Amino acid sequence: MQLVLYTSSFCAPCAQARSVLAEAERLVPQASVIERDVAFENVKAADDEIRVTPTVIVLDDAGTEVFRATGVPTLNQVLTAAAQAL
Repeated sequence: MQLVLYTSSFCAPCAQARSVLAEAERLVPQASVIERDVAFENVKAADDEIRVTPTVIVLDDAGTEVFRATGVPTLNQVLTAAAQAL
């Protein structure tokens, strides 16, 4: 399962989202966090329809999106999505 975090350099809430995902990754061994800066990965960001940073996408092992949050998600939201992805 992947926890994908879209960020940008001018995004203050991105640090909070990064912290939430780091804790989720610590609690869920099957999870791996991938961070994508929209300035450097703008084609992928456009493909994933990213309009706001931070945006968190949870993907199951097949690559299917099971959760998306714009802004800073709560740890509970991410853990619930991770459970769905498993």
